[in-house]
Amino acid sequence: MTNETSGPAPLDDITVVEIDSWMAAPSAGAILADMGANVLKVEPLRGDPLRGISRRPKVPDDDPRRTFDTAFSVDNRGKRSISVDLETPEGAALVHRLCSTADVFLCNLLSRRQTKFGLDPESLLKVNPAIVHATLTGYGTVGPEAWRPGYDVTAFFGRSGIYDTMREGPEGAPPMARTAQGDHTAGLALVGAILGALRLAERTGTGQVVETSLYESAVWTMASDICVTAVDEAEFRPRDRKHQISATANRFPCGDGKWVVINMPLESAWPRFCEALGLDELVTDERFIDMKARFRAMPELIELLDETFRTRTRDEWGVVFDEHKIVWGPVLGLHEVVADPQAEALGMFPTVTDPEIGEYRTVAMPLKFKSAPVGPKGPMPRRGEHTREILAEAGYGADEIDALLAAGCVNAGD
Repeated sequence: MTNETSGPAPLDDITVVEIDSWMAAPSAGAILADMGANVLKVEPLRGDPLRGISRRPKVPDDDPRRTFDTAFSVDNRGKRSISVDLETPEGAALVHRLCSTADVFLCNLLSRRQTKFGLDPESLLKVNPAIVHATLTGYGTVGPEAWRPGYDVTAFFGRSGIYDTMREGPEGAPPMARTAQGDHTAGLALVGAILGALRLAERTGTGQVVETSLYESAVWTMASDICVTAVDEAEFRPRDRKHQISATANRFPCGDGKWVVINMPLESAWPRFCEALGLDELVTDERFIDMKARFRAMPELIELLDETFRTRTRDEWGVVFDEHKIVWGPVLGLHEVVADPQAEALGMFPTVTDPEIGEYRTVAMPLKFKSAPVGPKGPMPRRGEHTREILAEAGYGADEIDALLAAGCVNAGD
């Protein structure tokens, strides 16, 4: 489940109380757990709404992984679950008690809900002056739209301009992102803020309030484009394949129906690109003699290049491109990614053992430590699986725990 390194994990003395749902903030908690943190996932009595709705693996009917909750498992591995009704005074007091000795409070609650449950920064810093209060929302905690709920397809891809810039030409429909791409990007941003805040809290003894949003994280990913637009405020015009600025920075269809991406935008790359394709005559062709000429003739040039690309398969072209030192990449299907030898060499798909389904592969966080044991520490928790255990650790006696369960303030996944 982890790498071979022994010794302390980076965060094995850190406790995180997490109240969130779906994927963005939970993904940050999963990374903290991978780095050794004790992450207590506080779920509503009905559980995180993400539970049970992810795409199921296409395995035989008798395979226990057939009904496995794959997406939830990625963002919640290695955590412990306690199921609490925050609407009850006892439930809210319970969370305050957990936070009183925790190092981090992680949530995706909008400000009004934080205030409602006494989980806003001001309230929690009174409970624990050294706690790091971390929030991930759709649009931030201030401004005219801080109230607005957001998912990554709306706040990350839509609002930030990503969808608009990725259209296939000015009239093309915006593309549709796959599940949680923006969520996991924003989660990484929040992890960075939390680590910095923990360092400050360690040095000063004073808690910190940190936050990010799907919107802010997305704009940062677009910074190379938006830094220009922030100056000139000009409208960005999406370009289709036949109207790119550089012919050597484009995508091309191969003979087997698969695609490759080439990225060599400088003028000096043109002769080597032509040589690799067996089109040396294009180097001196007046229609394509320099970058400006190629831009003017781009539709004609792309059609010509497409014809050549279709004469070989993607993998055959890969061998040719490597021989000619072309900067290229295959457009892989997801089924190819999980079988990619480079991914295997990087340890991108570690295994985890679940008590119900056995061993399965998951996706590693994109951070490596050469001399510390990081990585998935265990499977996802069942709803309320650790309720009794966590309450006992917080100092509740057996009778108190039974009373909370009987009153419906908590449940133990029954």
